[in-house]
Amino acid sequence: MQFSVRIPFVELLGFALKKFEGGEAEISFTPAPEHLNSFDVVHGGASMTLLDVVMAHAARSVQPDLGCVTIEMKTSFMRAAKGPLISRGKLLHRTATLAFTEGSVFDASGKLCAHATGTFKFVARLPVGNRSSHALNSIRTD
Repeated sequence: MQFSVRIPFVELLGFALKKFEGGEAEISFTPAPEHLNSFDVVHGGASMTLLDVVMAHAARSVQPDLGCVTIEMKTSFMRAAKGPLISRGKLLHRTATLAFTEGSVFDASGKLCAHATGTFKFVARLPVGNRSSHALNSIRTD
């Protein structure tokens, strides 16, 4: 299954979309050595990105023509994440403009490694050049 839009950072990490429907999403991640921290486990930032992306996809799965941006996210780490990981996201509640979600990351043995809740704002997707994406800010900083 392909992601519906190109997300360069997600491509760099190597995430694979497994489920995207009915308020749920599932993404797998096989960490490479460059995704590890000094303890030889998955860096917390990689796990948080996985949670952010799976929750956003759970939100978008009910209306894929919209994009969504993260408003806030709270993450708890339960254990070190090692090896292939699977993340699952769920849309808990939706308003016209906001999505309230939760997500979890599991290791290969099914043990919970991290959990998050997140709030996302739905935004219209406008084409930019040849890409299906949306320029969020009209002010350039370069």
